[in-house]
Amino acid sequence: MMTRRQFLACGATVVAARVGERASWAAQAARPVPSPAQLAWQRDELAMFLHFGVNTFTDREWGDGREDPSIFAPSGLDARQWARAARAARFRAMILTAKHHDGFCLWPSRTTTHTVARSPWRGGAGDLVREFVDACRAEGLRPGLYLSPWDRHHPSYGDSPRYNDVYCDQLAELATGYGPLAEMWFDGANGEGPNGRRQVYDWPRFFGLVKRLQPEAVIFSDAGPDVRWCGNERGIAGDPNWSTVDPAAVPYPGADGPDIIAALQHGDPDGPVWRPAEVDTSIRPGWFHHPAEDDRVRSVDDLVRLYFTSVGRNAKLLLNVPPTREGLLHPTDVGRLAECHARLTALFAEDLAEGRPLAWRVTGGKTAVADVDLGRTVRIGLARLEEDITRGQAVAHYTLLGQDEGHWRVLARGTTIGYAKLDRFPPVRVCRVRVVIDDAAAAPVPLRIRLFAPQG
Repeated sequence: MMTRRQFLACGATVVAARVGERASWAAQAARPVPSPAQLAWQRDELAMFLHFGVNTFTDREWGDGREDPSIFAPSGLDARQWARAARAARFRAMILTAKHHDGFCLWPSRTTTHTVARSPWRGGAGDLVREFVDACRAEGLRPGLYLSPWDRHHPSYGDSPRYNDVYCDQLAELATGYGPLAEMWFDGANGEGPNGRRQVYDWPRFFGLVKRLQPEAVIFSDAGPDVRWCGNERGIAGDPNWSTVDPAAVPYPGADGPDIIAALQHGDPDGPVWRPAEVDTSIRPGWFHHPAEDDRVRSVDDLVRLYFTSVGRNAKLLLNVPPTREGLLHPTDVGRLAECHARLTALFAEDLAEGRPLAWRVTGGKTAVADVDLGRTVRIGLARLEEDITRGQAVAHYTLLGQDEGHWRVLARGTTIGYAKLDRFPPVRVCRVRVVIDDAAAAPVPLRIRLFAPQG
């Protein structure tokens, strides 16, 4: 498995402010903005990854393609249980490993015999991709699929033109047989096939096929074209984290090197395309379920931290929660998800700035100030800042300040904001909060400022 809102009040100042606003709109219009599909993807915030297949039964992370399909025999598989657990924890999307590197297909593909059709599950008549997408839709979740390009079973792998045809046939089966998909997930895994040869992937062809057959789906890979990898599997988006990138910086999925990792982590403030970051990590040490890791599930504190280092850094969290050999999510994993949801719900229960007017002053070409008068003194310890990303992303550096009894103090400093930036700071009593935009990649536009009381 290859392995992110007082206008000025009088005379000439008002005229100047309106001119500045028109200039701001013009500047923003020239910058990349998300497509409707990318915007919906970002607003999901949380998606669940499900690694499940023959590796679940061999207790391995990577299969070699020589597994007997008869080992795939989940005794109580219930995709609705997966979807109910995800929905209860406020996940809005799920992605299934339709095929991992071992080449075993969780649907009865016509391209290979290495599929569920050769297993005893459902008497050989099962289709897990069908059960998965049906469960997602029944629970109001957006389904996505991962199809590994590396295939350690198929004899054509390494015969590049031939296998690219096979892979496109598999993509077409998934893209035409299961209704609308929210995301197609790719990595750049590229090892040897059963004949010892390596494959040359035709990425433009693969992406073009998905765009034609699933035009509303976003395509994830290191290199996009719609969503990029964050550059690590630790659950940490970059800081700064721009949703704009230079596509030349990561030329194809699987490209490696320090400059490429930096480009994935941070994006590019001057990048000409919108390609936000997805943070993928697992709730366990491994990606597939291993009984020996049942007591090594991430703590609630760690899961909350992941939210802050992914969604809280202008990214989206894709958290892997692997089903067991029974075909169910483990009770420990389900319990941790529920506890994490309860913790986050408590953290963000009351927005103390809700309904309060925001006074916005443009102070320069790339600087501005936002003030919120809370109308009373409150105790805060957490702020969520948001740019209106339908107009692009601009903020490069900001300072968050609070005022009480006439005195201002710095609460936090940060770099990019984008869809969301979360700042935690020592609890403080304030009656006003100010965000100073110290620098931006373009003329900034009004922010949304949300404030929350400290917990514990």
